[in-house]
Amino acid sequence: MAEKIKVALLGAGNVGSQAARILVEDNAVLEKRIGAPVELIGIAVRDTNASRHWNADPSLYTTDADALIDAADVVIELTGGIEPARTRILRALKAGKSVVSGNKALLAKHGVELQAAADESGAQLSYEAAVAGAIPILRPLRDSLAGDRVTRVLGIMNGTTNYILDQMDTTGASFSDALAEAQKLGYAEADPTADVEGHDAASKAAIVASLAFHSTFTIDDVHTEGITSITADDVAAADADGYVIKLLAICEREGENGANIRVNPTLIPRQHPLAGVHGAFNAVFVEAENAGELMFYGPGAGGAPTASAVLGDFVSLARRLVLGGPGVPETSHAQLHATGLDNVVSRYSVGVLVEDRLGVLANITRILTEHGISVDSLRQSAPKEGVAQIRMVTHSAKDADLRRAIAVIDALDTVREVNSVIRVESEKH
Repeated sequence: MAEKIKVALLGAGNVGSQAARILVEDNAVLEKRIGAPVELIGIAVRDTNASRHWNADPSLYTTDADALIDAADVVIELTGGIEPARTRILRALKAGKSVVSGNKALLAKHGVELQAAADESGAQLSYEAAVAGAIPILRPLRDSLAGDRVTRVLGIMNGTTNYILDQMDTTGASFSDALAEAQKLGYAEADPTADVEGHDAASKAAIVASLAFHSTFTIDDVHTEGITSITADDVAAADADGYVIKLLAICEREGENGANIRVNPTLIPRQHPLAGVHGAFNAVFVEAENAGELMFYGPGAGGAPTASAVLGDFVSLARRLVLGGPGVPETSHAQLHATGLDNVVSRYSVGVLVEDRLGVLANITRILTEHGISVDSLRQSAPKEGVAQIRMVTHSAKDADLRRAIAVIDALDTVREVNSVIRVESEKH
């Protein structure tokens, strides 16, 4: 049983500075909630003289992270990246020190290793802040829905891409202009690759799927597509058909022993709740056999909102330290395997640039029919210089069948290119 909780904070960036602020300014309140005094014993940084979003007592900053870890009861890791974060977290967990982390990239790649170290020593590894900022989604999956069977999770898990796509939809901006605005406002990094290529959302999807399906998945199990190929024409065409484009992370059971995990741009009907998620906000839908449909919505990033999730994890595990007893282990008893895209069933929006000739459209629909794919709606733009744009929305089809049909269509002499293939989410799956 702990009489005082000594906290080591690793990292003093946007989220780390806000976590430090809460630990200091709300110290008395935290003590009452936890049942023991809380002491921030130090903040590990690379440069003790750098400017911060919030400045703690200068004596707290240190470059000696290992010494800080060794002196702490709880380690809060907010540095990001794989190394040295992995080595530092393992050092803490192997010594029996509980860890709170917001490091989605690390957890998506090495989560199994870190959880094994926590289980062996009886420490607690908590990481609510790794997914969807302030939105409580991981603990509900792990705890509140532990007696249910989650069948599907889908949602907007990256605020940067949601802001970009929302700007393209509401203002008609191009991708490059919307990205520049996101960078200007601080929503996107100078190098936005992790966001716009879908890697950030893929890390979160791997974490969510592991908890939802009681299995172990890594980022390598996630099929990932970004939004860099989405054009203003795609967005305008979606709007004309009553849809909005969002980058969705989708985790769904496939049969009894498999799960498909993917991140891809998706057309969503305007009346779908996710279509109304604007700006840099996140929203996650969970579908379970008994609970039905649940939606979690809120700010998916930002220093203070994410620090709120960090402190929620901290208070939870600190209470356990005060009362005594080991941390709560993860359960991966189901061990579903990650499946490919071949058997994923979806509707699709397909854009084809064709020569304006008699029979071209009939030829394309014939090929789709031969591959078991029927067309729900179709629009053709007025020809310009002998070239027309065809956009079709299909009925539900297997991904493998759609890809085979697209390959045949793309090889036609009358087809300039298949310039857009985007999945379509129905109101009801």
